[in-house]
Amino acid sequence: MNHIEAPFIQLRDIYKSYHTATGAFVALKDITLQIQRAEFVAVIGKSGSGKSTLMNVLTGIDDIDRGDIVIDHTAVHQLNEQQKSAWRGKNVGVVFQFFQLLPTLSVLENVMLPMDFCASRPARERKGHALALLKKLGILEQADKLPSALSGGQQQRAAIARALANDPAILVADEPTGNLDSDTATGIIQLFAQLASEGKTIIMVTHEREYADYFSRTIQLLDGSVIEDSAASTQRRLSVAHAINSAGVKHA
Repeated sequence: MNHIEAPFIQLRDIYKSYHTATGAFVALKDITLQIQRAEFVAVIGKSGSGKSTLMNVLTGIDDIDRGDIVIDHTAVHQLNEQQKSAWRGKNVGVVFQFFQLLPTLSVLENVMLPMDFCASRPARERKGHALALLKKLGILEQADKLPSALSGGQQQRAAIARALANDPAILVADEPTGNLDSDTATGIIQLFAQLASEGKTIIMVTHEREYADYFSRTIQLLDGSVIEDSAASTQRRLSVAHAINSAGVKHA
């Protein structure tokens, strides 16, 4: 008998509201989504459409009012705060628009920090793993510098290396190219596409539709609801993958 594998990420009837001075604000309205392992998903929509809230409930940062969030067989919505923090540290890497690197730590120390917090590997192995990630991201020579000495693209690569430090299955990126020039942004998008091809599940909030060819799927939100959920054609995804593998990603 053939067994159908459950989706890697399942959101069922997610409803989330916030209390404000003028009353309740509904951020997400009964959203149901399924995301498979190793997808590169773009979440798009206008300001206030619910993109950041969706990322926050998906990663367990925000609680939901009702619904179910099941990720790789873990019912995230049923975890308490301590359990969610431990789960998130092992399973989710987060990349921000403005990098959020600690300015007084070197790039290497920034990348080692998640391993120190989660004790995800023996202390003697952490530096070597961090250096290997910086090499993979093309910024090994920046390891001993402070973040302020790096270009925007280099800082974002350092932030991605930090997000990958505990080898999470999921990488969530909130407008990661919004503060970068177009060439550098393209290099970051290509890098995400490469990571997805290696098995990472990438979920990225973005306003930039010009990178649609790199996404395996695009989800559009409006007023807290999904109004479009479209997959890229297999032919186009294969074409993009071939171009990335042939040329290599840009080291901006």
